[in-house]
Amino acid sequence: MASSITMPAAAQGIPLIRDTEIENLLKDYASPIFRAAGLGTGRITVRIVQDENFNAFVLDGRNVFINTGTISQAETPNEVIGVLAHETGHITGGHMAALRSRIKQDQSRVLLAQILGIGLMVAGGVAGGDSANELGSAGQGIMYGGNQLFMRSLLAERRQQESAADQAGLSFLNATKQSGAGMLTTFERFRQQEYISDAQKTAFARSHPLSSERLARLRELAVTSPYFKNKDSPQLQLRHDLVRAKLAGYMERPQIVYNRYPASDNSLPARYARSIARYFQGGNGGLEGALAGLDGLSRERPNNPYFWETKGDLLMRSGKPREAIPQLRQALKLLPDASLIQVQLASALLMLDDKGAINEALSLLRQSITIDDNSGAYRQMANAYYKLGRQPQAEAMMAQAYFLNGDIKKAQTFAKRAQTKLKPGTPEWVKNDDIINYKPQT
Repeated sequence: MASSITMPAAAQGIPLIRDTEIENLLKDYASPIFRAAGLGTGRITVRIVQDENFNAFVLDGRNVFINTGTISQAETPNEVIGVLAHETGHITGGHMAALRSRIKQDQSRVLLAQILGIGLMVAGGVAGGDSANELGSAGQGIMYGGNQLFMRSLLAERRQQESAADQAGLSFLNATKQSGAGMLTTFERFRQQEYISDAQKTAFARSHPLSSERLARLRELAVTSPYFKNKDSPQLQLRHDLVRAKLAGYMERPQIVYNRYPASDNSLPARYARSIARYFQGGNGGLEGALAGLDGLSRERPNNPYFWETKGDLLMRSGKPREAIPQLRQALKLLPDASLIQVQLASALLMLDDKGAINEALSLLRQSITIDDNSGAYRQMANAYYKLGRQPQAEAMMAQAYFLNGDIKKAQTFAKRAQTKLKPGTPEWVKNDDIINYKPQT
């Protein structure tokens, strides 16, 4: 499980994680919904926010953000699918564009202050923790100091948008013959929070205002659907449970994991979670115990690439790249187009400091960026070029990495260094030239 921040998210200060298993599961959840919404399957990306709170949101028409806490707390795939369907409704409804348009219509300081107040509160919900409370309090202070008549109008519009997103989401679920029960379960879970203070509400409840009328309408539409009683397939439920187990193993304290997945539970998800937790518990036999558990899972399910990938990841974390390479090769054999596994295998090869391994790593990384333009691949390409003594190419790759992470200043610094030594007109030169001349939108 790797951490990486894409440029749009970096601009908002949103911490994202990248993981092949989780991303593939979310893609399988979302793709039918996106197709039903007329969005195709390549236009929208589902991004994973590292936050334990239940939340999902959109900032534009190209990305849906979903917290790790949403996946962990959702007991069924259908609950997550319902959330994704709702957020897709916001995209097809153009709700974020409508909000931006409304801001532009009135440039008065009071109005802008009120919009800023809402933005701070929503951002606080995304951030979580103490920063969320500070941002939320600041947002409320700005709001209360502005024109309350306008605020009531804007909040009413938000509620209309939420209701419209519900109905659109349910239509997408019906079009894909899926139940609206998961969406209903999610919103009923948060209905009780309408009566407590904003400071105590979860991020999802704060950013998705829910009235009794809206919930009643949602319940009516969901229950009367011919697909309401449809259930997730056992195979999809298992994948969901494995991802929840993986998140627990990587992100929660080992003792919490052992309590949730006791030794008496011999299911695949429980063994998966305990194996990862064993590594993070450390001490004597931490890595060995983790690998033993994962080896047992691989013997039982040899065609599951993620068990092999996790073994490789834990070995890499332990500074054992040579031992990690066979595990990652097997994972990539089972999942040939997994760009993140390509990057991980390339990283292990680069640690060998062997010229043949470095060239193989470069080949893997070039393949990776044709599938997924991610900053981690560019950083490893820079590492490879440095090792080969190709300084301009290395600096060009670092420029790309910083640019994708939203650090324009550093990206332009590296691009300018590389530009003087790159051959004009080459792909590297052109990309660097684009970075040098890039001007952020205001």
